[in-house]
Parts: sequence; C-alpha cells; structure tokens
Amino acid sequence: MSPQSARTVSLSRTTSETDIALTLDLDGSGRSEIDTGIGFLDHMLTALARHGLFDLAVRAKGDLHIDFHHTTEDVGIVLGQAFFQALGDKRGIRRFGHAIVPMDEALAEAAIDLSGRAFLAWDVVFARDKIGTMDTELFEEFFRALAFNGLFTLHVTRKAGSNAHHVAEASFKAVARALRMAVEPDPRTAGIIPSTKGAL
Repeated sequence: MSPQSARTVSLSRTTSETDIALTLDLDGSGRSEIDTGIGFLDHMLTALARHGLFDLAVRAKGDLHIDFHHTTEDVGIVLGQAFFQALGDKRGIRRFGHAIVPMDEALAEAAIDLSGRAFLAWDVVFARDKIGTMDTELFEEFFRALAFNGLFTLHVTRKAGSNAHHVAEASFKAVARALRMAVEPDPRTAGIIPSTKGAL
C-alpha cells in the first residue's frame, strides 16, 4: 500500500456475521491486497482498485458456511463508508463520473453523482445464477451497499453481453472508472464545493 495521503481512510466493522478491516486511498496507483474468502469477489475488488487507481486493502472473515450474502454486503457497506469519509466535504472534486466499458461481447455503463443522496439503479441481467460459487444476485447487493453507505447515486446498466463473468467484470470496471473520474480533483473549481447549494 502507498503512504498515507489526505484522502486515506482505514475502517473496521465487526458483527455476529462478519469481521472486516479495510483501507482505502483515493489517490493511489491501483494496488490492492484483497482477502474476503470469496474468490470471485476478490477478483472484482482487485479490478475495482486497479481501474479506479485506488489503493485498497480488504480483509474480511464471514459466515461463508451459510452463504456469501453477509460478507459481500458488509464489504460493500465498509467500502462505501470509506469513500464517504475519504471525500470529506467534497471540495474541489469533479463530483460526476461516467464510463462505458467493453469486455469481449459484454458492455457495461456506469454513471455516478457524489451527491450526498443514496440511490442505486441496477439494470444488469445475468444469463446464469452463479459465477463459480458466487450468486450473481449478490452483485446488486454489493453495489446497493456501496452507494447507500457512500451516499451517492449510482446507475449501472448492462448494454450487451451473454457471458456472466464478462458482464460482472465489465460492470465493476465501469464503476471503477466512473468513481475515478468523480473523485478526481478538478483544477478549474479552485477548491469550491461542486454544488449550487454550497454543500454535498
């Protein structure tokens, strides 16, 4: 992981279902150390960090003997909280982000507004119920937890694709690229909060 920056946050969350420790640096280089116990989720979080240029460390222990739901959702909760805290008052950021990412036959679109208003519009259909041992319905749960705890608006749309792995990966990479754009400092704003209300 990179040295601590002004936009770095370390958080932990422990419940009867999961134990999570996470560090996020918004101004990183895409390095990651991910261990959730869910192989495909690790793969997706690694892609999120790499394509968002975030440095991200996640260690999660959960009740995987039951299913993957609690761990997936709770990682989304803590990651969303980390984004919210790392952004502070959001002074000088671009605020909006958008990306369309292809992966072979799959095409995914993500749009983000770091508005302070939590919302998820999810229009991603998978051709099968599982990728490996992970239920595809859990991706919506992850992104809902991320957006609602990060207090931002997120739209994710599958534009094309039949391979479930490709659709999931394109979706994560699109969200990563949109987040990267939205959190970036905007040199034209001179440190102003990007809202006519003066607060986000």
